[in-house]
Amino acid sequence: MANCTACTEYLCSDKGLLMPFVNEYTWPKEARATIYFLGLLWSFMGVSIIADIFMQGIEAITSKTQAVKVPDPDSETGYTVVDIKVWNGTVANLSLMALGSSAPEILLSIIEVVFNDFKAGKLGPGTIVGSAAFNLMCITGVCVLSISGGETKRIKKFKVFLVTAVFSLVAYLWLLVILVAITPDYIDVWEAIVTFLFFPLLVLVAYMVDKDFFGKGSVQDSGLEMALDGDNHVKGEEQNLLEKQKADRQIIQEVLRRLHNKKDVKDKDIAVLTARLMEENKEHSRGWYRINAIRSLTGGSKLTPQMNDRTEELLRTLVACDEMGSQVSLTELSQGGEKAIIEFTAPSTSILECDKRVKIGIARHGNTNRRVRYRVETFDGTAVATEDYIEFKQSLVFEPGETMNYIEIDIVDDDIWEEDEVFFAKISIDPSEPGVVGRRAITQIIVLNDDIRDTVRFPKPAFVFKESVGTALIPVEREGGCKGKVTVKYDTKDLVAVKGRDYSIDEKQEIVFEKGEVSKMIEICINDDMEFEKDENFEVRLTGVEGNCEMDKRKTRCVVTIVNDDEFKGFVARVTDLTNANLDSLRMSYTSWSKQFQDAMNVNGGDIENATFLDYILHFFTFGWKVIFSLVPPASILGGWLCFICALIAIGILTAIIGDLANIFGCLIGLKPEVTAITFVALGTSLPDLFASRAAATLERSADNAVGNVTGSNAVNVFMGLGVSWSIAAIYWAAQGKNFEVQAGSLVFSVVIYSICAVVTLGLLIVRRFTGIFGKAELGGPTGPKMACGLFLIFLWFFYVLLSSLQSYEHISGF
Repeated sequence: MANCTACTEYLCSDKGLLMPFVNEYTWPKEARATIYFLGLLWSFMGVSIIADIFMQGIEAITSKTQAVKVPDPDSETGYTVVDIKVWNGTVANLSLMALGSSAPEILLSIIEVVFNDFKAGKLGPGTIVGSAAFNLMCITGVCVLSISGGETKRIKKFKVFLVTAVFSLVAYLWLLVILVAITPDYIDVWEAIVTFLFFPLLVLVAYMVDKDFFGKGSVQDSGLEMALDGDNHVKGEEQNLLEKQKADRQIIQEVLRRLHNKKDVKDKDIAVLTARLMEENKEHSRGWYRINAIRSLTGGSKLTPQMNDRTEELLRTLVACDEMGSQVSLTELSQGGEKAIIEFTAPSTSILECDKRVKIGIARHGNTNRRVRYRVETFDGTAVATEDYIEFKQSLVFEPGETMNYIEIDIVDDDIWEEDEVFFAKISIDPSEPGVVGRRAITQIIVLNDDIRDTVRFPKPAFVFKESVGTALIPVEREGGCKGKVTVKYDTKDLVAVKGRDYSIDEKQEIVFEKGEVSKMIEICINDDMEFEKDENFEVRLTGVEGNCEMDKRKTRCVVTIVNDDEFKGFVARVTDLTNANLDSLRMSYTSWSKQFQDAMNVNGGDIENATFLDYILHFFTFGWKVIFSLVPPASILGGWLCFICALIAIGILTAIIGDLANIFGCLIGLKPEVTAITFVALGTSLPDLFASRAAATLERSADNAVGNVTGSNAVNVFMGLGVSWSIAAIYWAAQGKNFEVQAGSLVFSVVIYSICAVVTLGLLIVRRFTGIFGKAELGGPTGPKMACGLFLIFLWFFYVLLSSLQSYEHISGF
């Protein structure tokens, strides 16, 4: 009989609510600990996957929209239809979104109480406090460090942040009051219910602050949502959405203008790049970042278009175009925009033989932060080295920060009459140097007869450009001695094309010839509205000169014709269709069970081309969970509510298993439940939030999704996790005429240490926002202060874990 009892009551067999599932009496302790540890890690992966599906349901619920017609003078109909979200963003973040990110912690606390005969456990409350510490201190520290290059990011809805920050502190101070002051070591029904009622109060106050109910401005009665931006200017949400739609159209237009003429670029690659830029330009919800982080950790399909080598090079193409302010060749752009671009300032320069020396400018664009060595050498045209000019072969250097260099080439002045002669200078750069040669790698030097007078003119009376050209370059030539600086004024005259609508010109309306320069370009921006139109034209006129020069009266006018680009229209249609297909594939939720199952079965959601080795490894370990949870109804059914309910049930079951795994594992290695809670369980449930917050910190324009929502989530953990579980238990025991006992002990000590660290963390964030040394922003800033703040916040988390653990083992006394 004793032996039978020993077989069923062995080490740590009584620590689980559901586990162990089989008799482990004969198993070695070390093997059991290893199995439970691996099971805990695997279960964390599983709860992350079902949390992804849970967030899809929440996103489907909170992203419901209402179509609204917004006045738009640029539209043919006079209005544009935009979709307004029905849910207020603040309410969504503090209710369903917070529940989605904190569901494992909240359900763990509830399940522990219900399955433990309605007695208070240590794992649930410990996990809630431990997760709050990790979220506020460690995640915030990582986000502060994630912003590079001296960039700063501020919390946009700072008033809402202050409200949630205050409530997150009140939540834990309230725990101290009820556990120590009012009813030590037990919880009354009213205390538990008040704890829960703080949750709707938080949502209500945050909503009122978000709507500026307490501000000086009046609240609009139109029924449309109003959003308070960081500069305290109130804008209608419908107007903001209209601007975002226009921004998306501008992204497509700009990408197509720059890349459609590249013969070695496929439509598919341009579409992927366009979709990527449009996704990066959007403001995403907290749920979007969390789902994307979870899928990255489990080898699932990503919510951003995956870039291969071709599309990465196209992205670098756009970067380099921005730096140069014009289109450059793919050969140059293949350097990725990381290298400097060096070229002559003018394609041609002239010099009088009697001047004896010509000065030529060399410009550097792009990356000017590094030292670049390059070489300039001359070679003969009709002019011969040593007879007509002195050969030039030198290595030169652009020091960091330098953007202009000049070289001087000596001209041989003899008494022999000769025709005008030319020679050339060429730039070359060693491939190992951090620079590439630009479009003007060669310049022409013309040695002129001394007695010729300068004139300026158009070389042709007419020029034709496609509407998709972007910038029309119209040459103006200078002939003669070219001794001094000459400024040429120009203007345009509308014919069919209209200035401001079809084209635009530089405000100065002038070009400058430096000494010796013989050719310059008038740059006119051609506006491509991507609509079918007849050919349009306008006139460009030279109106005056300043300097020792005159205009060639016969060639002071030219006509520029803008022709419709039918080929480009077809290109636009193809790329737009492909871009929409790419964006459609990035939906957070699946439209059908078959698509959901297909995504679960394939690594990276079926995008094998862009799957990495790590994606395959993670997919292998999570394959079972993916297939099981693909049975949950897709979020497209019943507005997401069916997905929400089924996923919540699945999280509850898996959370119960995680609780047992953590308790038994902690018991086997000698860890107390409260220490297991603030370390293994808190880390396992919060890692997706770490990756989500870091991604939000680097991609978003503001810090709201990175750290602004952490305080609200921490408060909801207490109000929902402890409020609900304690209310259930308190009512149960009150019905039996007894009190619900909650031993203060280590929980109170952990709460006190957390509260102190939280006050320091929040105070530091506020100081960073209003202090110049930190860049007056919560995230980023100068390298030194940024590193100090980030590392200090991470240290605070270690400090909290250390003190809480030492107190649990009674190495230090509690309060």
